[in-house]
Formats: sequence, structure tokens, C-alpha cells
Amino acid sequence: MTNISVAESSVAVKKDSKGKNRTYRPGRIRERNRERILIAAEEEFALNGYKGTTIQNIAERAGLPKSNVLYYFSNKKRMYGAMFDDILARWNKVFTEISPQDDPSEALATFIRNKVEMSRKYPLASRLFAMEIIQGAPFLLEHLRTNMREWVRGRAEVIQSWIDDGRMAPVDPVQLIFLIWSSTQHYADFQVQILMVENKAEYEKRDFDHAADFLTGVILRGCGLESPR
Repeated sequence: MTNISVAESSVAVKKDSKGKNRTYRPGRIRERNRERILIAAEEEFALNGYKGTTIQNIAERAGLPKSNVLYYFSNKKRMYGAMFDDILARWNKVFTEISPQDDPSEALATFIRNKVEMSRKYPLASRLFAMEIIQGAPFLLEHLRTNMREWVRGRAEVIQSWIDDGRMAPVDPVQLIFLIWSSTQHYADFQVQILMVENKAEYEKRDFDHAADFLTGVILRGCGLESPR
């Protein structure tokens, strides 16, 4: 088994800005390192594809020794899977926490705006996911059959409860989720097309704010809802 670095295996004591000793536990270091590795992995896989990406290249991009990277992820396949788990959790976190007691307008608007923001902040993640799906999801097939299918069913049940209670128009809950996914990720996956059509060199934050406003209004009106103020 690969040895953990000294920084990770012991509790560090450092002085803060006021000169007081503060304890930094290895769990925090591991969490930060894992995040660095997954961010580096997104960039490498997006640039070189799965076959062209190496653990060494990811380690160099993350600024960590290869041995440390292998401590967190024993091989490239495990890292690839963990990267997508992280991406999907990041995308869907807001909607994962909804319940029948929530206001449908606020819940859906928050989900839409969060997904647009994810396209702005993490465009590579969205493109990686799109490429994986287009290729037949060779690494994500089991996840789609199990975790994602169960997640969609659970969220659809909450939406259906809102419909049954007369709190929103009768729409197909699963198709609504598909619509939100596809429309929000469009701004990352088809960035070049959008920029060319709109004759822009690059996106600005206000472009994403406008897209979020537009999508929120259109989708909520289609559900018989008003945008929350």
C-alpha cells in the first residue's frame, strides 16, 4: 500500500494570525487534496480523453506526487468514476434535498439557477458527462441504471405530490427533470455555437444570469407557476 505523506499522517499545529496555536487535522488535508485531484482529472480527461490521460499527468496538474494520487484513487478507472460521482452530486445537490412540503416554485427555480451556475463554473464537467453519454456511457452505465434511476424516481415522486395537491400543473415529472438538465447544460456543452450565433468572444456572468432568468420563467410558466420574488 502506498504510504501517506507526513503532512497527511499527523496532526499539524500552526499559529494563526493572532499567534495562537491551531490544530489542522489530516481529514481536512485529505479533503483538499482529493478536491485538487478531481479538478485536475476533469481538466486532463477533457483535454486528452480517457485513453490519453495518465495518472502522472493528473498528479502534475494537481501539484501532488503520483504516490499521493494513487493513495486516493488506486487506478485511473476508479478516479474516472469518482470524478463523475462528484460532478453529479454537485449538479443535483439542491434538488436532492427537496420534499413535498417545499414550495414548488422556489424549489424548481433554485434548481434551474443552480444548474445554470454549474454550467458557468464547471463547463468542462458538463462536456465530459456529455461525451461519456454520447459514447454509450461505458463507465457510467451501472450508475445510470442504479443511482441515477433511483434519484430521478425519488425527485419525480416529490413533483407528483405537488401536482396531486394542486400546487402545480399536471406535467410529466421525469420529462421536467430531463428538460431542466438539458436546457441548463446546453450553455456549457454548446458554448462555441452560442458564442458564434450571438457574435461574442466569450461569456460574461450577465449572460448566465439572463439565461437563468429566461429558463426559470419559461419552465415555471409551463408548470403553471410564478417565479418567486
